[in-house]
Amino acid sequence: MNEAARITARLQQAGLTKADIARILGRDPSLISQFATRNKGAAFVPALTQIERAVAGGISDREELAAIAAPHITRRTTASGSRARVRTKAVLITPAGTGTGRAGAQAIASGSARLRPLIAEAARLGLRLAFTVRVAKTGYIHPSGSRTDSPGIRRSVIQRADHTEERSYGSAHTGGFDAAEFAARVDAAGGDVTAAVHAFLVETGRVHPSARIIHLEIRTWRAR
Repeated sequence: MNEAARITARLQQAGLTKADIARILGRDPSLISQFATRNKGAAFVPALTQIERAVAGGISDREELAAIAAPHITRRTTASGSRARVRTKAVLITPAGTGTGRAGAQAIASGSARLRPLIAEAARLGLRLAFTVRVAKTGYIHPSGSRTDSPGIRRSVIQRADHTEERSYGSAHTGGFDAAEFAARVDAAGGDVTAAVHAFLVETGRVHPSARIIHLEIRTWRAR
C-alpha cells in the first residue's frame, strides 16, 4: 500500500468517506480507490498530509478542508514535461436554467457525487428538478404505468430486457420538485445523492427499501 492509500485509510478511520476525500481534492471518487488498487496518488500526498493534519486538529468542514488542500495539489506531468489534463465531467446549467447530469453503476456506487454540484447550483438558482431512476422491476411497489407512481408507461417508464425499468419522476408539465428541498436531502445524506433519491422513493411509497438504483439522471429547469 502506497502513502496516498495509507493516508486515505486513516482519513476514513477518522470519519471521511472516499466521496468526501474526492470532493476535497476536486477529483472523481474512482481515483481515490485507485490509490490502493493501482498504486496511484503520489501527486496527492502533500495535500492528503495537510488534510490529515487539519482533521487531527478538529477541522471537519469539507469546504474548509478543500481550501486547505488546494495549494498543495499539483497536476502530474506528461512525458514531454507539460501538465497533464484532468479529466472531469462538467456540470452545466444554461442561462435558461436547463441542465442534465447522469450517473451510471460506478458513480452510483460512490453516491453519485458528480450530481451534487448540479443539484446545489439548481437550488442556488431557485430551479425545479426531475429525475429518472433505473431499478429492477421487483424493486418498484406500483405496477408499470400506475398513475400513483408515474403518469403513464409510454411517457415515463422504459422497460428493459434485463428485467429493470427506468421510471421518471417530475417534469415541467407536472411542476417537478423544488431543487432546494432536494439539495437539503442530499446534505442530510452526507452528500450521497443516490441515498437521498432512494430515501425519497422509499418515503413516498414508490420502491421497496431493498431496491437498488443502478442508473440515475437529474434534470433541471426554471419554472415559468
